[in-house]
Amino acid sequence: MVKENRLLKVAPIVKNYALEPHFVEERGRIRKIYTNKGVFALKKIDPKHGGDFIRHVQSLFQKGYNRIVPIFPAVDGRYAVLHENELYYLMPWLANEVKENRFERNQQLFRELARLHTLSVREVTISKEDRAEHYEKTLLEWEKENEFLLGFIESCERREYLSPFELMFSLSYHDISQALQFSIKRFKTWYEKTEESEKARTVIIHGKVSTEHFLFDDKGHGYFTNFEKSRLGSPLHDLLPFLSRTLKTYPKRSEECIEWIYTYLKYFPFKEDELLLFQSYFAHPGAVIRSAENYFKASDRKGERKSVLHFQRQYWLLKNTEYILMRIEEIEAQKKQAKAMEEAEGQGGAQN
Repeated sequence: MVKENRLLKVAPIVKNYALEPHFVEERGRIRKIYTNKGVFALKKIDPKHGGDFIRHVQSLFQKGYNRIVPIFPAVDGRYAVLHENELYYLMPWLANEVKENRFERNQQLFRELARLHTLSVREVTISKEDRAEHYEKTLLEWEKENEFLLGFIESCERREYLSPFELMFSLSYHDISQALQFSIKRFKTWYEKTEESEKARTVIIHGKVSTEHFLFDDKGHGYFTNFEKSRLGSPLHDLLPFLSRTLKTYPKRSEECIEWIYTYLKYFPFKEDELLLFQSYFAHPGAVIRSAENYFKASDRKGERKSVLHFQRQYWLLKNTEYILMRIEEIEAQKKQAKAMEEAEGQGGAQN
């Protein structure tokens, strides 16, 4: 009965593609459909995202980017079909069998993400006033966070007995404060270098980059899917959330993340100001500060253990991020030193 209901639901949709469904499997918001012409994936999306989604995917195809799971047009040429106030689109079903380890899969993901950004990059005009407004608003928010940290640590220092959370915050305060100061310093340097500029690079961002949205065919080629949240924006909007999720784990020195970042930068090199902004946002300890703020504001402290565990996870993220940033600093310093040596050698050779 359930199988018959599934077939009845998808039949009028796939009819638009001249397909006859034989069997349907529910996979969350995706339906795996076995038809008279093969196996397909039918995806349901919010109609309000449909226009931008189709436009961005078509734009990437036109620019020559082919590492997107193809979207099949309906018989009448539409790339999405409206049915009962829901929007659907059809794709081939990819096996997505794991033939490489996690490191190599993510290495390919970052390489393809860089290619996607490279093919869609364009300069846009940003007024000095808008840049200044963003700078001042962000800096004000971060300075308020710094004031909170100072207030909370002073409150803890005045107590004779600390709660488990207050003790953990006190022990972590120096690292959190250092991360925030690093973030602010990089942000100020970024603004100093771009204050007079009225240009910035934007790309088509995927909007929800994850290993679940990077699928592999039977030849081991990776393809992006789930472009429903794609939009024009800074490439940082794709990079930072992925890195944050990857590093939100137990304390570790993730050399893998360093490799992934520099794989991306090999194919889509950041300008100096873009790297400064990346470092600033990446370093910002927002998650651990919010955890402390939520505890500080809570009227009921019965969930002490839960609050401590949550804070600890955010602190681990901060420390994992700190290691990545330290390694980036080392690598960039080595690159500058090597460049300086090359220039010095070149000048020496010219004099001879």
